[in-house]
Amino acid sequence: MSLGERSRRQRWARFHAAFPSLTDMRVVDLGGTVQWWERAPARPAHVTVVNLDPQPDPPPWVTFVQGDACELTGSFDLAFSNAVIEHVGGHQRRLAFAEAARRLAPAHWVQTPYRYFPIEPHFLFPGLQFLPVAARARILRHWPLVHGDLSHPDAAMWAALDADLIGRAEMRYLFPDSEIRSERLAGLTKSLIAVRTASVV
Repeated sequence: MSLGERSRRQRWARFHAAFPSLTDMRVVDLGGTVQWWERAPARPAHVTVVNLDPQPDPPPWVTFVQGDACELTGSFDLAFSNAVIEHVGGHQRRLAFAEAARRLAPAHWVQTPYRYFPIEPHFLFPGLQFLPVAARARILRHWPLVHGDLSHPDAAMWAALDADLIGRAEMRYLFPDSEIRSERLAGLTKSLIAVRTASVV
């Protein structure tokens, strides 16, 4: 089993332990994919997946909404998000995203890579997140571990600006009524998770 697969299984086990009634819950996934839930070890009663990008036809227990998660309305048992909040575009958008997660359901699980983990998680380049934007873009034009063609300066700049990693202080500010948990790798905090549990079923 790969390190990534082991990490995903451990995260899922912690998620399910936090919400043991998951199979009875109505979940909204902010920025996720239909495929993620189709591969999940446990199936909620219903999942609403919200994403700007089109998704394949979902199974009957999944509803797909193409749109902006920050502007979603509705009522659910649990709001879930995995590594999305760092991509939504600046502090005001992150605040709107967090408010949506807190508004849409009495419980939530919002995970994001930790800014101060020594290896930038999207490109696996040590310390990339701490460099000036121009330097990041130059590196990404030639770095082999990128997704897609970033050889053009505009594409590399877009990729460099797309992810704005979050530290613990900002996560606490965005989710003041949540427990901020740490996911660790080799003793170092790799990601942060804002967790709010509630008796909803």
